[in-house]
Amino acid sequence: MPLYHKLGKIPHKRHIQFRKPNGGFYYEQLFGTVGFDGMSSNMYHEHRPTQVKEIKGSYSVAPKIARKNNIQSYRLRGFQVPPTPDFLESRKAVLTNSDCTITLAAPTNKTQDYFYKNTDADELIFIHKGTGKLRTILGNLDFKYGDYLLIPRGVIYKIDFDTEDNRLFIVESRRPIYTPKRYRNWFGQLLEHSPFCERDIRRPEELETYDEKGDFLIKVRKQDEIFDMVYATHPFDVVGYDGYNFPYAFSIHDFEPITGRIHQPPPVHQTFETDAFVVCSFVPRLYDYHPESIPAPYNHSNIDSDEVLYYVDGDFMSRNDIEAGHISLHPAGIPHGPHPGAMERSIGKVDTQELAVMVDTFKPLMVTEEAMKIADEQYYQSWLD
Repeated sequence: MPLYHKLGKIPHKRHIQFRKPNGGFYYEQLFGTVGFDGMSSNMYHEHRPTQVKEIKGSYSVAPKIARKNNIQSYRLRGFQVPPTPDFLESRKAVLTNSDCTITLAAPTNKTQDYFYKNTDADELIFIHKGTGKLRTILGNLDFKYGDYLLIPRGVIYKIDFDTEDNRLFIVESRRPIYTPKRYRNWFGQLLEHSPFCERDIRRPEELETYDEKGDFLIKVRKQDEIFDMVYATHPFDVVGYDGYNFPYAFSIHDFEPITGRIHQPPPVHQTFETDAFVVCSFVPRLYDYHPESIPAPYNHSNIDSDEVLYYVDGDFMSRNDIEAGHISLHPAGIPHGPHPGAMERSIGKVDTQELAVMVDTFKPLMVTEEAMKIADEQYYQSWLD
């Protein structure tokens, strides 16, 4: 989001000499997006960040498609994705299109012996289970249950977990991920009607700086392949930076729900946006307070978008037989709504404790082979009387 941040030591001006105490130079790097038109930061390195010693090879991580043209509603049992030690190997893509990929992961290793850089996509990592530290070239962020971690494409990072029981819901976006435009004024400041503000955004506070030479493995994702690249200097050698392009954290528990006398549409839950999909947060809130209100959502057709709902915690009033970690997929154009009996049960209820993350895509999602391993293929019939 458009929020200026500065960390470490930087020179008075951009693109001027910045000398070390011994008279040598720090090396500047412009880290930008959308050509030279998007958000950017200027980093200053102990060593030139361009020193590649070896490219050991590559392997494909492209999702394997089971249903390319899908019209069926699915329920995926996310917690059935098996725990896997390695962070990257644990990531299982379940839904994908040309704009984004939705991934589940259950890494058990507390740390990894490599660094990772995704040059294909911004990564939005939702922490369903686990605590730890996101360590990046632009500083570190502690995380816990309910946190969104927004990692812009190209950021070199690694994750240290405190425990072995970790569950992640990841959205990889080939478009930059922003806060919704309608929440911001023309300067970029979040407005009064926004369900969160700048105080809720956690920026990196701890900058690790290593002045080391050696062999440092960075796994670089490019065009759905991962390349094992060995660099000659430690990637975390940044002494300072400033700008607008950096990772940050936002807790779903800091999202302030918008409520009304009658049922509010999904856009009031919007938390992030791109020009290809949106991400919404459903949080504990008061129900509608019209004397004849129906708190359950009305039946509706997503004519222009697929709807994905990841159930995190609480009581999911509109669904029968839904548990934490489940994912529902409702394809564009097909009506969906409360399960039988859910509308009637909702009448008279005053609040909900549900917690969920929703992704609405404007292009159809393809169902992967990994998704079919955890799919309930009879889910689409669960609305029958």
